[in-house]
Amino acid sequence: MSDKNMPTWEVFLQPKTGAPFQHAGNIHATDEEMALQNAREIYTRRQEGTCIWVVKTEDIVSSNPDDQESFFDPANDKLYRYPTFFKVSKKAKGL
Repeated sequence: MSDKNMPTWEVFLQPKTGAPFQHAGNIHATDEEMALQNAREIYTRRQEGTCIWVVKTEDIVSSNPDDQESFFDPANDKLYRYPTFFKVSKKAKGL
């Protein structure tokens, strides 16, 4: 079976326990077990991670880049969301 017939899987690695996962790349595999094994062989040869996630590329849901302005609206009418809205006490030093 060629790579073109196998699903593509996105690989995410966690560098150390408690750290956020980072996208490492993608691989081709027939099922999740093979995807995990291939990801381990390709992306963790030098013990770069503590945990691996594999997700079928077709299962990832993404926002539309054309909707960037409305989707990531900064909500200018909600100033309380910004730290500059709050007054800092003079007693609080180092802030």
